[in-house]
Amino acid sequence: MGETQVKTAHPKGLWVLFGTEMWERFNFYGMRALLTLFLVNSLLMKEEEASLIYGGFLGLCYLTPMLGGFIADRFFGNRNCILLGGLMMAAGQLCLFTSGSIFSEDMGTANIFMWAGLGVIIFGNGFFKPNISSMVGSLYPKQEKTKLDTAFTIFYMGINLGAFFGQSICPFLGDRVVNGVQNVHAFKWGFLAAAVAMLLGTIVFYFLKDKYVVGPDGRPLGGLPSKNIASDFEEGEAQKAVFSTKALIIAVVAFVALFFLFRFLLHGENFIQTLIFPVIYSSGLTLAGLIISDSSLTKIERDRILVVYIVSFFIIFFWATFEQAGSSLTFIAANQTDRTFMFGWEMPASMVQVFNGIFVFGFALPFSILWDYLRAKGKEPISPVKLAVGLAIITISFFMLAYQFKSLGTSGLLSVKWLILLYLLNTFAELCLSPIGLSLVGKLSPKRFASLLFGVFFLSNAAGYALSGTLGSILPATSDKFVKAKKFGVDLQPILDKTVTPTADQLKILADNHISDHNPKFAGFEIHNLFEFFMVFVGLTGIAAIILFALTPLLKKMMHGVR
Repeated sequence: MGETQVKTAHPKGLWVLFGTEMWERFNFYGMRALLTLFLVNSLLMKEEEASLIYGGFLGLCYLTPMLGGFIADRFFGNRNCILLGGLMMAAGQLCLFTSGSIFSEDMGTANIFMWAGLGVIIFGNGFFKPNISSMVGSLYPKQEKTKLDTAFTIFYMGINLGAFFGQSICPFLGDRVVNGVQNVHAFKWGFLAAAVAMLLGTIVFYFLKDKYVVGPDGRPLGGLPSKNIASDFEEGEAQKAVFSTKALIIAVVAFVALFFLFRFLLHGENFIQTLIFPVIYSSGLTLAGLIISDSSLTKIERDRILVVYIVSFFIIFFWATFEQAGSSLTFIAANQTDRTFMFGWEMPASMVQVFNGIFVFGFALPFSILWDYLRAKGKEPISPVKLAVGLAIITISFFMLAYQFKSLGTSGLLSVKWLILLYLLNTFAELCLSPIGLSLVGKLSPKRFASLLFGVFFLSNAAGYALSGTLGSILPATSDKFVKAKKFGVDLQPILDKTVTPTADQLKILADNHISDHNPKFAGFEIHNLFEFFMVFVGLTGIAAIILFALTPLLKKMMHGVR
């Protein structure tokens, strides 16, 4: 009986990590739901600028795991980095709370606290995220690694249970609209709730880690690297990375060259486009090249790492599309969506994102059961196929939304049910992609690169989030812009169509109300309306899905028996 339990039950440490991650995601997603609306309504930024800040912030949050993974692997260990990261993120939220408290008296200082808060959260997330993910894989003995897809799907339920609470409670406290007017002073309470949640998660982990977060042999996981023992590694696996001086020099030169290349390609007026995005893209490529240059890698290890790189590239397009939730989709929810529910209650725009967390929590276990059932029948698809299915589903969801806006035009309001349906489909796509991707990295990574390769995987998220900021910034005018312009006697449509030349007074009115007098462009093409805007995402994810499907036979061979 006891032996059967060992083989079938998940370790108790999984539930400790589940709870810790739940509170951290409450903190992160709760703040994320409010961020762009806070920037636009309280700090008086343009939607385009807020989208770029949003994309840059999320991108850096998934760039710093590279640093956090390296420090954990070499110096502090997983558990110390998790504690440090949790405390830093709580401090960052308190900075945002301060910004939201003082902006009406001192806008300059409020902006300083806003940037400081985002910066501290970015580095805190870098210490936290790769280390808690890598510890999930270490809970299981070698003979039970096949359970990792299920384990990571359960772990993902914790992520999205936290997201659900964060995206419910923080908007309820912070996104307050009274008689059609945004309460610009309420955002701070949402940030304060996020700080409290992060402190709770850190305390839970601190008190339970030694007793439950242990390996199959009962030894505490994630301690100082110097305490790792040979049994932690696969038979014949090197225990230390070997980077030559030449490889390190080449990596530095490559980073500098790539940085200036991306800076040239991503020209723009905002420092996020000219500095932050090039750093994110260059870092991902440089780190990937450095790891693969390790002279201790065997051919099988190198092939498996290349599989991680290939799927990570395609994941970029998924997250660039999925993360419109906090920028363009939030602005559309606020400005061109009928959010009225029963009894006349109007859901706050930032709360619409909560359906993703609800659906993940509701469907994560059924998806986990589905993978177990297919595995038992010998019909479970390999991980890259699951990832390609996720890309295909999100393509369908954005095509559905594009089709709705094709008939709505510039004045009609989108029914909130279509956004809910979009989040349902996006959730199915996410469950085929995100936990499966985490599990794949856990199964393919050599032990000496475990945290660092999770950092590489998160760099693909970072690149996707950076791209999401760029794409979110090309959102064309929503119906509120046309209504607002009309109140001031300006007919916006002919100005955007360039059939009428606006007067100096009209241009001033538009500028004062943060309304653009021209349509945005993407890759040289003008985006005239929301249908064309959403078709950009359909094209990106659809092409990515087709190519990844086509590559799966090659990837299966390169995985050398890992499914």
